Amino acid sequence: MDVSVILNSKLDDSQMEVLERFKQFQQAMIDKDESSLNDIMDDSYTLTHMSGKVQTKQEYIEDILNGVLNYYHSTIIEPTIIVTEDMYAKFTADVELDAKVYGIKGNWTLDTDVTMKKIEDVWYLSKWDN
Repeated sequence: MDVSVILNSKLDDSQMEVLERFKQFQQAMIDKDESSLNDIMDDSYTLTHMSGKVQTKQEYIEDILNGVLNYYHSTIIEPTIIVTEDMYAKFTADVELDAKVYGIKGNWTLDTDVTMKKIEDVWYLSKWDN
């Protein structure tokens, strides 16, 4: 697996489900796994890049598949996960990405704020702000 987690606190079962789903998402980005990305992200998903650029689910997946966004490793640092009503989750963490983005290779630490929702016992990412 190309995703690691630095976590010094204990998470309950619901929080662990959210963390595992985010890890699956990160691995799917690295693997350029279109099917998994489609399964993990809600159809209304949006990503707000550090630059302020907002992408839809389809735009983001296209940029991963066509090599505009290339991810090699992800480290999730000290995630905080708040689950409300057993169907919404707020995931915040620093996420360090080893990536090549728009032709520039480097390591970026993203101040990550992800919103997730649970539908029929499955967590889906609906928004990621950096």
